[in-house]
Amino acid sequence: GMAGEREKLASCYFNSLRVAAENAIRTVAFPSISTGVYGYPVEKAAKEAVGSVCRFLEEFPNTIDLVEWVLFDDRTLAAYESEVDKLCQIKKPSSFFSYRS
Repeated sequence: GMAGEREKLASCYFNSLRVAAENAIRTVAFPSISTGVYGYPVEKAAKEAVGSVCRFLEEFPNTIDLVEWVLFDDRTLAAYESEVDKLCQIKKPSSFFSYRS
């Protein structure tokens, strides 16, 4: 959007993982932030969320063991799975990312 929503959304995920790593928290669960009442488009949110998480995990390997996406519905789940497949080149076991809807 016009008010830097994309950048704010990306930094939300990245900074959450940074705080987790600084506190030796190795498992993190995320919802699809801003796609409910705020109406941010799910596909765009998934791209920002997954891109930010993958960037963090590439920059800071061995800090997080599991990222779990806790998602509202099958449409949101499909958007996140698609982005993980496209954006994440991390060499981790398939259980590294987990989904719930």
